Amino acid sequence: MGTGDVSVRETDPTAQIYWMNSKMPVLSPVTIHLTCPTSRDITPKTHYLYDYSGFIPLIYIQKLFICAMVSACVERNATFEFDRRTFLKLANGAALTTGMLSGVAGAERPPWHGNNEHETKLSRLDTYLSSNDLESVWFADSDSYVWLTGHSNIIDRSSSTGVAAVGYDGDTLTIVVDNDERALVREELFDGPPHGVGRGDGNTENHPHGGPPGHTRGFPEVDIVTFGWHASSVADTVAEVATTPAAADFDVSGFDRVNATALRQPLTESERETYRSIGEDTARALESVCKTLRPDDTEREAARAVSSTMDAFGLEHPVVLVAGEERAQKYRHPVPTDAELNGYVSISVVGRRAGLYASCTRTVAFDPPEWFERRTESVLRVDATALGATRRAIQNGGTAGDVFEAIQTAYAHAGVPDEWKLHHQGGGAGYASREWVATPDDSTPVTGPMAYAWNPTLQGTKSEGTVLISASGYEPVTLTGEWPTRSVESYVHDEVVVRPGVLYVDT
Repeated sequence: MGTGDVSVRETDPTAQIYWMNSKMPVLSPVTIHLTCPTSRDITPKTHYLYDYSGFIPLIYIQKLFICAMVSACVERNATFEFDRRTFLKLANGAALTTGMLSGVAGAERPPWHGNNEHETKLSRLDTYLSSNDLESVWFADSDSYVWLTGHSNIIDRSSSTGVAAVGYDGDTLTIVVDNDERALVREELFDGPPHGVGRGDGNTENHPHGGPPGHTRGFPEVDIVTFGWHASSVADTVAEVATTPAAADFDVSGFDRVNATALRQPLTESERETYRSIGEDTARALESVCKTLRPDDTEREAARAVSSTMDAFGLEHPVVLVAGEERAQKYRHPVPTDAELNGYVSISVVGRRAGLYASCTRTVAFDPPEWFERRTESVLRVDATALGATRRAIQNGGTAGDVFEAIQTAYAHAGVPDEWKLHHQGGGAGYASREWVATPDDSTPVTGPMAYAWNPTLQGTKSEGTVLISASGYEPVTLTGEWPTRSVESYVHDEVVVRPGVLYVDT
């Protein structure tokens, strides 16, 4: 840090933690004032310690711990605001992410926070209702619920359908939830007490427009309708209160079925910004573990380490696949076992935050087989071909089938024309790890700007990452700048795309 320093303003010393064996007040909020001669003087000093539950990342707490964890370029005299919860996370070893700045610790927030978010999404719903001669549309699937509200409705993760449903009738959003979960839904969705009480029985609470201080856009009018947990169900209550005809993404008697995939595309400006943070954090979490691995580690040890690290980054991890040298050649979706990694390891993950999903794969080679480099080069070129074909499809109004045809051609150029039959190749991403998976002759429109995650495999090798693609170009959100990359040429088009390479480790 040279001559830089960190000062802490003690605004509310109401609790204590131990910091480097000395007591320090926990602040609410905490103001960290960082002064440094130049941004180049800030060097991340993150250390990883091994313990018996896996390679759990533990960050040494130092007097300059904020400086040590700031990975972004920091200007002179920068002031960071952290709330108490975020400060405790940092003090206990969580990595600092851009989502933590200004007291936001990767939390999901209403998607209509600025940038005309709610107008964009409600406009899509208006078009859907009009085009299908419907009066209302309802969502209880967790992915669509978070797309529309910015919050989760999931308590039991064994089900994709949550405890609440949200509906839109062209004017008002209505949330249906049982009385057991009403307070949770209300407090998660709205800041501060309600400004009024709704209809006579008290079971519906009307919340007017507006949001927390600083929001440039509020929620539209929202009703919360509750029912006795013992007396009814979300589906039955929706059937009672909905204006009809209606559609839903879950089973409601007499309703049409809606597939929200098209409604969630393309991504809005705010969603693309969120994706950048999620993608980078997913890749950093994975890479930080990969850099510590050794040939005699087991797949399960690696998986536990990755899962723990993603937890520290505030990421859900619905997919963590690990394959060492032997099993990578047998399985395309390798659930980790106690097998040792040996010559190389491939790890694929999906990170989820704010409802958005980022997928990426990293490969570490210790002493790989002789065919490894050749197959790796080929699968990277198939990936580059898919990305190039995606951009052209966006430019020309093409389909997923057009992209898939390019992928088939790429495998043929690689000398393995039937390899695509052994594993799905990926597709669009967003509020699902794959909003759609491309197939031959697939008529799904390829839209932009949108996230895409293609995942070609060639026996024992794989290339995968999440990329924001528009008609004008590519933005890989799961590249960190701290992992080997390669400029890879498409098999089909005169195009070069940067893809994650292999980390070679001497043992």
